[in-house]
This record gives sequence, structure tokens and C-alpha cells, in this order.
Amino acid sequence: MPRNLDDRRDFSATGEPAAKRSSKEKPSPLTGARKARLPDLLKPQLATLVDRVPDGAWSYEIKFDGYRIMARIDQGEVRLITRNGHDWTHKLPGQVQALAALGLESAWLDGEMVVADDQGVPDFQALQNAFEAQHSDGILYYLFDLPYLNGVDLREVPVEERRAALATVLKANDQPLLRFSESFGEEPQALFDSACRMRMEGLIGKRVGSPYVSRRSSDWIKLKCQHRQEFVIVGFTEPKGSRHAFGALLLGLHDRDSGELRYAGKVGTGFNEATLRSLHEQLKPLQVKKPSVVNPPGGAEARDVHWLKPKLLAEVAFAEMTRDGSVRHAVFHGLRDDKPAHDITEERANTVKTSTAKKTAATQKKPDPAPSQIGLEAGQVRITHPDRVIDPDSGTTKLQLAQYYASVAEWILPELKDRPVALVRAPDGIAGELFFQKNAEHLAIPGIVTLDKQLTGQPMMLINNAEALIGAVQMSTVELHTWNATSVNFDKPDRFVLDLDPDPALPWKRMIEATELTLSVLDELGLKAFLKTSGGKGIHVVVPLTRKLGWDEVKDFSHAIVSHMARLLPERFSAVSGPKNRVGRIFIDYLRNGLGATTICAYAVRTREGLPVSMPIFRQEVAELKGGNQWNLHNALERLAEVGDEPWADLRKTRQAITAEMRRRVGMKK
Repeated sequence: MPRNLDDRRDFSATGEPAAKRSSKEKPSPLTGARKARLPDLLKPQLATLVDRVPDGAWSYEIKFDGYRIMARIDQGEVRLITRNGHDWTHKLPGQVQALAALGLESAWLDGEMVVADDQGVPDFQALQNAFEAQHSDGILYYLFDLPYLNGVDLREVPVEERRAALATVLKANDQPLLRFSESFGEEPQALFDSACRMRMEGLIGKRVGSPYVSRRSSDWIKLKCQHRQEFVIVGFTEPKGSRHAFGALLLGLHDRDSGELRYAGKVGTGFNEATLRSLHEQLKPLQVKKPSVVNPPGGAEARDVHWLKPKLLAEVAFAEMTRDGSVRHAVFHGLRDDKPAHDITEERANTVKTSTAKKTAATQKKPDPAPSQIGLEAGQVRITHPDRVIDPDSGTTKLQLAQYYASVAEWILPELKDRPVALVRAPDGIAGELFFQKNAEHLAIPGIVTLDKQLTGQPMMLINNAEALIGAVQMSTVELHTWNATSVNFDKPDRFVLDLDPDPALPWKRMIEATELTLSVLDELGLKAFLKTSGGKGIHVVVPLTRKLGWDEVKDFSHAIVSHMARLLPERFSAVSGPKNRVGRIFIDYLRNGLGATTICAYAVRTREGLPVSMPIFRQEVAELKGGNQWNLHNALERLAEVGDEPWADLRKTRQAITAEMRRRVGMKK
């Protein structure tokens, strides 16, 4: 590991010094590269905070303490874009000139703007001072990824190949402002310990084989040497003693669930005289009479406080966060203006999910493809019109939808396995006409299984592999709906589903209460249930069964449960479908339990604004839920990195049957 940022050589991703590689050596074609026009905008891939070094094949780089900047090059014109989409080209003329000198036809490069201190360690406050003083000639641009180059989209190329290509691009670079961010071969924990001893911010880990995705991903992780993140500045105190300008900054964070801005403590150290004066000038115009936080401090802590509009962000290091959400031993490191204030929440460390499956000696030699490569590698499925926007609200493209389904293949394929599936297709996006399709005819989906209609009198198709899953997306599928029976025995369901469908005017807390009441009834009957969000306005209660009864018997029993609840609490529940029958109430839909009826599959995307996802949840989470659409295509993977398949881990192990006593207790005659 280098002693500082300048103590480096030009190493490629293979670890070989670039200068020693033969000039006659022909580059091998990049896996997953495809010709495509230069995107107008490209959001950066973001790393997930983790609390320990994960298992598996990872490469590690220094975590820079700077500003994340994407560079777009088009026929010699260079633009520098912050992660928040602001154009900073005018602020960094030297770096623009250096990038133009690379002579690239077109490119998107990803990196971090950094200023090093006298010991060669990144200094964020020095970086901020350089911008404020318009002295950008000392700012170094450390480049670590290359999502696009010379008419070729590299986002699906494995990270190690993209970085090798970037190293090649920078090999002939003689511009001192451009640097390649090395990866290091040392043991990760030793590398992390060394980084912390050198006062670096930490490490960035990248899963070998992973693609580039424009969102936060568990394929990129960050290990921090200390607690450090951005806070919203919500106020300041009067100075005391010999200090000028102000005493301390009051901090705030947005609640992850409610979005409320909450008080998060103070920071009163880390300022010098110049910073105090400069910052005070920026604070004064933002003063307001009332606090913007929902839980302002009281008593002596609120004395001499000047409240502010929540506009400015502070980068703060701290020892710990108390149970009530306040920082302890906080130190100010600088202002940030590359992120929006409304996005700032507490960063929580996750554990990266790694496979425990045994591998043969042959497979151990080659790293497993990242989850987002499953079904997309080796040209198995080609996504046409990848840039077609399927959701105008979020700007999500067809390729992003395919990448999502590839990423969740390990979770969704067990839910699809051997279950007849119906597709909701959106050829013109979710705002256009939608097609509900149970028949695979005319779809040309590779790997899909079609079954003889004579088996059940219903058209049936099965999606049992990643190729068919991604092939369905290629044919404009967004939603996947499944039967309550599998090919083991199509005549006997292995579950029933109660779909809690509310009057849209009802507050969400009524849905929480309804879910808890439904679970209580099932508990009384002795039936174990599992939950998932609908991806819409409701909750799905899934009750696994042994395969003993036919469709009609299972449907009649689910209907009896619903009727029983409607009799007990007629002001809350309806057993009759239709909008007029659920005014002020929740209709518990049992109709999904008949032959040929379907329910949205767990982990599947919905054709609604924002592309919400139907997500399995723990029973203990119900009271904390904020809506049936809490997770969507863009944040579902963060959830899965945190909990994996744990909410439904016992579903397939559950053995239970509908008994005569259960029927009697819900009012059935037999």
C-alpha cells in the first residue's frame, strides 16, 4: 500500500506495470461491451456502507475524501458533472484541459476530485478551500471507472475489465492532474488497517465480475475508518469566550421512513478562523424564526440558537450516534454542495450477502458472475431498445428493468419455479396500453416452458431459469403473476393468498391494523402466514399448505375466513368486491385462490409510477411500514443486501393443512 497518494506506479487491473506491457499485445474483446450512442446523462454507481470485510472475490481501492465527479467527453468537448447533476466544468478548467488532451472520441469517466495535505492524505477542507479561492490547479482527479468509451457502452463489462481499459487509456497520460486509482492485492483487513493508520477515510470494495449500475449497489461497498457522513445544518449558536462568528452548528438528519427532519446534535470543533468567518457569512441569510426539525432541543440546549432554512450540508466525523439520534464527539470537516439536503439520512452499515453454496474445483477458478450479470452474460439474451424509458416518473429504462430482474434472479426464480405465470407487458411503457398475457404464443421467449392447456383447461407457461426471466423483459414484460399451485400437482394448491385491498381514502395505519387483525385470526386458527407488500396500496398474506385439497375447497375456506372477519368487524372489512363495497373499509380479496387466478410474484415489479416492487417482509416490520410501495426497482437491492431471503426463509418448510376444526371456527358447515 502506498504511503501517500503520490507514492504510486501506473499499474493496470492485472497488477502488471503498464510500461512493461508489450506494445504489440492486442487487447482482448471486453465481455458484455456493446455499441451505443453516448448517453446525455449518466448517474454514478454508489457504494453501500458495510461493517466488515465480506467474503468472496473483491478488489479494493482507497476511499477518497473529495467530490465525486463524472466526466463526459464528446468530440473534444468535456463536461464535469457532480453526483447531484450540477455542471462544474467552469470550476475546473485545468482538469477539463487534461481530459481533452487524452484525445478520446467519446467517453464517460468516473472519479473523485481530491486535494492532498502535506503528508499526501486527502484533505476535504483543503479541497473546499481550493474551490472557494478558485485555485483548482492543485486539485487532482483520481479516475476509477470507465462506463463508456469511443462509441461502446461498457456498463455491462465486468469491473476488472473496465478498469484495465481505463488504465490503458491513462497509460500515455502526461497530465499531472489526472491519476489512476489503484487497486491493491493485500489481504483486505490488513489493507483497511493500514488505510486507517494513515488517516485515510477508508476503502472501497468492488465485487469482481460486477457491472456498472447508476444507483447504490451492494456490488460496491465502503468500509469507513470512523463514523463520518453529511448532516443538514439546521442552526447555529452564539459564540462564547474568544471565539468569533458562531459557537457550534446544530445538525439534522431526515428520518429514513417518514422523511421528517430530526435534530441530530451539534458540532463545535474542526473550525479555523477563516472557516468560521466564511461559513458565518453563508449562514446569516438563511436565518428563520422557527426550527425546521420536528424535535428541536429544549432548555439550555436551545438557548441562543439561530435557526436556519435546511439548505447547507456539513461533512462531520463523530465517535458514535446515541440512541436518541445525536452525534457524540463530532468534528467538522467541511461543507458539501454536491448533494441535495433532502437526501441526507443516517448511514447504516449493512452486511453483504455472500453465497454459501459449495463450488467445484473447476468453478472456483473463475469468479461467480455478479447477480446483475445472471442471464445476461455470454449473449444469452439481447435487450433491444435498451434506452427506452418505461417509467417517465423515474426515468427508468428497459435495460435497467432487465438488470433489476437479473440482480434478483436468485430470489425470484425460486418463487417462479414450476408455477404457471401470467405476464403484464408494457410495450410502450407503463403509461401506454398494458397487456395481461397467460399464453406464450407469439412471444418467442427463450427458455420458457409451455404446457398443454388440456392439463387444467387453462393456458400455462413456466419461467424456471434466468434466460426466460430476462427474455420476458426483452418482450416488454414488467409484472409477473403466479398461480397458487405448481407442476407437482396442478389440481391441488400449495398455498392461499389474502390480498388486503383498501379504500384509497383510508390512512395507511388502517392497513397496518387490518394486517395485524388478519394475522391474529390466522394465529387463532393455527395457521402460519407470511407477508409481502403488494407493490401497490396493500399487503398480501400468504398461507402455505400441504397439497391435500382441491381448488374449490381451498377457495371456499379462504372465502369463509374473509366472511368471518367481515362479520366480526363489518365497519373495517368487506367480503364483497367492488369499489362501492369497500368505502371506508378494506376488501380482503380471496378471489385469487381459484383455478387460473394469479397474484403478483414476490420481488416482481409493478406497472405503477416509480416501479414499486412486491417485497417479502418480516411480521415484526408491519408496524413500521410506510406503504405497500415502500420498495421499488431502485432501492429493493439495498433491502435484499440487508435481509436476503430471511423474511420467507421458513415458508417452504412449513407443513400445515386445513382441518375440520378450522372450518367449523370460521362458520363453515363441514
